[in-house]
Amino acid sequence: MGRTILLDKVNVPGIRNFGVYRANGGYKSVDKGLLEMSPAQVQQEVIKSGLRGRGGAGFPTGLKWSFLDRKSDRPRYLVCNADESEPGTFKDRFLMERLPHLLIEGLIISSYALGVKTCYIYIRGEFKYLVGIMESAIREAKQNKYLGEKILGTDFSLEIYVHPGAGAYICGEETALLESLEGKRGNPRIKPPFPAYKGLYDCPTVVNNVETLATVATIIEMGGEAYSKIGIGKSTGTKLISACGNINRPGVYEIELGLAVEDFIYSDEYCGGIRNGRMLKAVIPGGSSVPILPADLILNTAKGEQRLISYESLAEGEFESGSMLGSGGFIVFDEDQCIVRNTWNLTRFYRHESCGQCSPCREGTGWMEKILYRLENGQGRMSDIDLLVRVAKNIEGNTICPLGDAAAWPVASAIRHFRGEFEAHLK
Repeated sequence: MGRTILLDKVNVPGIRNFGVYRANGGYKSVDKGLLEMSPAQVQQEVIKSGLRGRGGAGFPTGLKWSFLDRKSDRPRYLVCNADESEPGTFKDRFLMERLPHLLIEGLIISSYALGVKTCYIYIRGEFKYLVGIMESAIREAKQNKYLGEKILGTDFSLEIYVHPGAGAYICGEETALLESLEGKRGNPRIKPPFPAYKGLYDCPTVVNNVETLATVATIIEMGGEAYSKIGIGKSTGTKLISACGNINRPGVYEIELGLAVEDFIYSDEYCGGIRNGRMLKAVIPGGSSVPILPADLILNTAKGEQRLISYESLAEGEFESGSMLGSGGFIVFDEDQCIVRNTWNLTRFYRHESCGQCSPCREGTGWMEKILYRLENGQGRMSDIDLLVRVAKNIEGNTICPLGDAAAWPVASAIRHFRGEFEAHLK
């Protein structure tokens, strides 16, 4: 069995309840951090751990924290990005549903390290049922003196509030999330200034996602150095993977970074192989916004070595033969899947979710959707394939936020690796 840290207690009966969670070792990181460590020491442990953001970008968490403007006399905020809306990704929802106190524990110790007294959990609009689960857990934590004034008798105080969004994919981008949290339309902000200096209400703010903050709790409990020894290279620790598509065992799996992709797909411990004994055709390894890879490249790197689930290995070869770990949304396609139809489906999503602020994304996603509709429905021209590539290239890198890139990469990579299938639609 692979090593689990975050999901170690997920199947304990009643683990959503404070008493059961506490009896099974819960809130140990808060005890240790607040009673035995300074905020700077907590942050140093996170830096030592090598933890990278688990929301998609993979930026070092401790380094991101170090950018926070500590000289400002304005309040500081920690915002938990629980607006999980990447197609193919559902591990943050799983964590909040099954282990709400683990997230709260991570928020408390992270807030302590950052000098934050007010924290917000921004939950995706479609996950309204999670609001009740999180608010119930917050009440329990407060009743047991882990939230509120002078936690555990120390001078540290913290309040956590849950804020449901309205169901906009764009609000998964941290500055659009902050705009929405302030009661405005969720349009991404131009950066700089960055949230670390001017974030929520123009105050210094750190935004981390659910899995990242939950992991902080486990790091403080076990120690940053011990955590850094798990995983491979700069991809330290474990990662939650949302596995779906044409596999026998879809679900959320915690894997040690560095696990071979082939083992993850075919092992009975994880995906259990391709459904109905069919052949593997392709995989989108990090949620719908990352490049798709055909079977030969997802199982092997450009050098012919075995592909591993890590930030470095999946990206090897850049976008010619690589992809990204992203948010860990692992979508598997079997030999019967139509790449053109699936690409059209993803493009419909990105066209619908574009905020419209940047013309390359606003217009380009619409054009790509129309062209792919033509191709899928027998009305296309051979020139449409190269036209799609040009449109994608004109979107990429030319927008305020990464949604434009997220819309362009799937189209460009699908044509790069499956051009013959696009041409077959025309012939």
